[in-house]
Amino acid sequence: MAKEITIYDIANQLQISPATVSRALNNHPAINEKTKVLVNTKADELGYRSNKFASNLRKQSTSTIGVIVPRLNSYIMSTVLAGMEKVANEEGFNLIISQSLESQKKEIANAQTMFNSRVDGLLVSVAFDTDSFEHFQPFLKKKIPLIFFDRILENNNCPSIVIDNTKAGYEATNHLIQQGRSNILHITGNLQRNVYADRLKGYQQALLENEIPFQKAFLWETALNLEAGKEVAQRIKAMPNRPDALFIASDLCAVACISALKEMGIDVPNDISVVGFNNDPVAQVIAPKLTTIHYPAKEMGEIAVKSMINHLKGTMNLDKTNAITLRSELIVRESSRIIEHSA
Repeated sequence: MAKEITIYDIANQLQISPATVSRALNNHPAINEKTKVLVNTKADELGYRSNKFASNLRKQSTSTIGVIVPRLNSYIMSTVLAGMEKVANEEGFNLIISQSLESQKKEIANAQTMFNSRVDGLLVSVAFDTDSFEHFQPFLKKKIPLIFFDRILENNNCPSIVIDNTKAGYEATNHLIQQGRSNILHITGNLQRNVYADRLKGYQQALLENEIPFQKAFLWETALNLEAGKEVAQRIKAMPNRPDALFIASDLCAVACISALKEMGIDVPNDISVVGFNNDPVAQVIAPKLTTIHYPAKEMGEIAVKSMINHLKGTMNLDKTNAITLRSELIVRESSRIIEHSA
């Protein structure tokens, strides 16, 4: 490997003191513009790299926030991250982003890497199978702030940023009931996760209020991906008593299911009405367009990073913040509206 260029090499070539080089590189007001240009030009020429790690050790801060998400190839997570990046850039912070790939084992490794990278704070949306808080304990012991968002771990005294998933689940199901549907199948994800457990509560609440009995056979746990959507359609086709509506806790899964149902000759929405969740762009590409719950993902990302930075700057105390709940919204489109055919 080539020798790392230091401020002493620059000082030696320019015949000035290392202290002057350091100040010029850090844009110190005591150094005139001509010297700053001279030093920075020579630094570029020699391939000098600032040693941020050493500088951060001195400052006891890295101006870096760690982020762990379940998947990067999810519309919701990529939109959350766009919101995070926007605020971090505006505030002069950097993000280190990693994905758990829906694995607690990988999430544990991610958390260890973040801890060793000396992040100033950590933002986490947990994996499908995470059932322990233990790998986040080192952050609390070091008083490194920790915020959970979207998928959270309950009862850990850490602040969280969520939507009201129970309310959203209720609104989705109640909308289907208002369309005259009563045999409503709920397709969900791992009920260990708060987002899916709470959407189920809302679904059950809407059934109860409308005096429709809850049937355990009409609750299916799936991976909520494209393959799951196709499998759901196959299972529905084989049912002697088919549902007249589906509430699916993911647009991606819902769109795959609608496509497969249509191929089987099942009419959406007249035979089966469908409501999804998240308001992914794919919801408006499918025919019929998908009724869904709008998820404020960009806003969630912005608020998560803003809250973290405000805490780090001392203008907000996360220790006194429990949960921030953002507003979701039911967006009604053609997939749930029964079409009246004229005679």
